[in-house]
Amino acid sequence: MDSDPVLDAERDAIVGALGPVVEGIAATFGPVCEVVLHDYRHPEKSVVAVAGAVTGRSVGGAMSEIGLRVLARGDEAGDELNYLTRTKGGQLLKSSTMLLRDSTGAVFGALCVNVDVTAVQQAQAVLAGVGGGAGTGAGEAPGTTTFGNDIDSVVEAIVDAHQLRQSRTWVQLGRAERLELFRSLDEHGVFAVRRAVEQVAARLGISRASAYNYLSQARTATATPAASDGGPA
Repeated sequence: MDSDPVLDAERDAIVGALGPVVEGIAATFGPVCEVVLHDYRHPEKSVVAVAGAVTGRSVGGAMSEIGLRVLARGDEAGDELNYLTRTKGGQLLKSSTMLLRDSTGAVFGALCVNVDVTAVQQAQAVLAGVGGGAGTGAGEAPGTTTFGNDIDSVVEAIVDAHQLRQSRTWVQLGRAERLELFRSLDEHGVFAVRRAVEQVAARLGISRASAYNYLSQARTATATPAASDGGPA
């Protein structure tokens, strides 16, 4: 993200103004709600304010994989409202991610609200049992999202999840599958984090040079179809 003293002052003012909003929303919805304010200018420590303790975040903590995905999309990203996700501990969350933009339209942060739906459902089950009502059926299970104060743990969880979906180790993957793995990691914003290439290389058991090479090839392969379709070369 470009550094401009005037825009940085504007962004700082927006972040500062939202501090009381974070506390106010969390206080309104009580202990099942957590509100997190992110400044994406510092992805490794993007959490600048937090109220509530649903995911265990704290000030100075890193963005989640959801934030990394937003970072990868840049200014083309949009708000994500009322989506379901699940923590590694099994809590079902209903969340909203509302992006912060400066006067130029550039995305520089987000206000995130997480509601512990598991706790709400448990309360509903108790009330239904007392009242004799029937519970509602479960819908499609959402994927697990890694929330952590350490950006390294978030990156490692994303890499591990992608490998798990491949159902094979790195040495068992063909070249096309390896490029697809790096392309997918790039789309999820992993490489927007400092030292991420080195960390991914270590996690996969390959050299840093190989990781940079695969990333370069994956980005080239992604950009090529756009040029052939009449887009800018």
